[in-house]
Amino acid sequence: MSPARIIESALIIYPAIYLGIIIGLYELILIHRDVNFRGSHWLSHGLHAIGWIVVALFVTMNTEYVYNTFTFLQNIPYIQNVLVFRILVGLITLIKIHGVSAVSRSVSGGMRGFKETWWHSLIVAGLVVAMPYFWPFLEPVIKGRLPGL
Repeated sequence: MSPARIIESALIIYPAIYLGIIIGLYELILIHRDVNFRGSHWLSHGLHAIGWIVVALFVTMNTEYVYNTFTFLQNIPYIQNVLVFRILVGLITLIKIHGVSAVSRSVSGGMRGFKETWWHSLIVAGLVVAMPYFWPFLEPVIKGRLPGL
């Protein structure tokens, strides 16, 4: 088996998708609690969050693959440490999720927009950072119950 095939077989793809959807739905619940407008902007923020969280989880759960694919990352000081890299991805997630919620405004301009709390954004970003460490404990519980696991 070629080295590329070995790396691809070791990728954590389905868990990143499933857990990303779960955390994204949690984000939808959090934004629903914080909003004063429940229109299409609420749903579009939620779909945006789910997509971003799936990508961020793939990156944090497959850090070695990301390092091997994007070799320039190996030359950037400090992020050669896996934990620091995952925290950086979590920080980007925090800013992205909170930033999107802060700039969402209603079309009429009469409402203040979403602006979810920092704590809610921090919880979601923390889950993105911590999930690679939780996965070994979750895997035996859900293995075989979802397709691809």
